[in-house]
Amino acid sequence: MLFGGLSAFPITPADPNGRVNVDELAVLLRRAGEAGVASVGLLGSTGSYMYLTRSERRRAIEAAVDCLGGGTPVIASIGALRTDDAIALARDAQAGGAAGLLLAPVSYTPLNDEEVFQHFAAVAGATGLPLCIYDNPGTTHFSFGIELLTRLAGLPNIVAVKSPALPAPDMPARHQALRSALPDDFAIGYAGDWNVPGAILAGGLCWYSVVAGLMPVPALKLMKAAQAGNVAETERINRHFEPLWALFRELSSYRVIHAAANILGLSSAVPPQPILPLAPDDRVRVEAALGVMASL
Repeated sequence: MLFGGLSAFPITPADPNGRVNVDELAVLLRRAGEAGVASVGLLGSTGSYMYLTRSERRRAIEAAVDCLGGGTPVIASIGALRTDDAIALARDAQAGGAAGLLLAPVSYTPLNDEEVFQHFAAVAGATGLPLCIYDNPGTTHFSFGIELLTRLAGLPNIVAVKSPALPAPDMPARHQALRSALPDDFAIGYAGDWNVPGAILAGGLCWYSVVAGLMPVPALKLMKAAQAGNVAETERINRHFEPLWALFRELSSYRVIHAAANILGLSSAVPPQPILPLAPDDRVRVEAALGVMASL
C-alpha cells in the first residue's frame, strides 16, 4: 500500500535563491531507499514546499524519481494558496513520475469546510493519482473534523489521511473514532514524530516521518517494533529518540532536522529566510541528541 509503513520526509536542500541542490537531495534519497522505507514524502513541510517555485518543485520530483529508480515510490506534496495552482502542481507531479499526492489546505484567509471540500475535489479530480489529505493545523490553522474527512473519503482518488498524532494515552480513542467513520480501505496515518509510536501501536497504518528522511535505519527499527505491537521494545527504542523529540517540540522539527543534516555532513543547506539556522548552543544540543541515537 502506497500510504502505509514508514514514509520518509527529507529536507529539500536549496541555495539562498531557492535553487534545489539535486546532488544533496540524492544523498538523502539514497539513504532512505537503501534502508527500505515504504515511500518518500517529497516536498512536505520538512521539504520546504511552500518556499519553492513551481519549476523547482517539479525539478525536485523528477530528480527524486530518477534517483530512486522506481524502487521506492514518491509521494509529492502539492499544497498552494490557489486551487488552480494546486491543480497545476498535481499535474506536474504526475508528469514527473510521482506515485501519489499529498495535499494540505494552505490558506491566508481562513477556510471553511465547504471551501476545503471544493478545493480537494477539484485537485483530486485533476489527475489519476491517489491523494492523501494532509491535516496539519500547526501550519495551515485548519483542522479536519470527522464529518469533513468522511465527505472527502467519498471522492474518487482520495484514499488516505495524514493526521497529527496525539499523546499515547489519547491515541486509541482517536484512532478508533477515525477508523469507525472512514471506509475500511481508507489509509489512516500519522505525523508528529514524538507521538507517532503510540499512534502506530493504536493501529495507525503509516508513519509520515521527519526523522526518517535523515536517519531511516533507526526510524525503521522503531516503526517495526510498534507495528509488531511490542510495547516494551517500542518504548526502549523510543528512549533513544527522546532527546531529539524534545528538541523537535522546543525548536521545531524543521529547524532541528536542517541542523542535524549539517552536523552529519549530509547537506550544507540551511532553512530559507526568514527562517534562521539554529544558534551554536542549540546545534550542540542537536549533536548530543544524535549521539544518543547513534547507540541504537
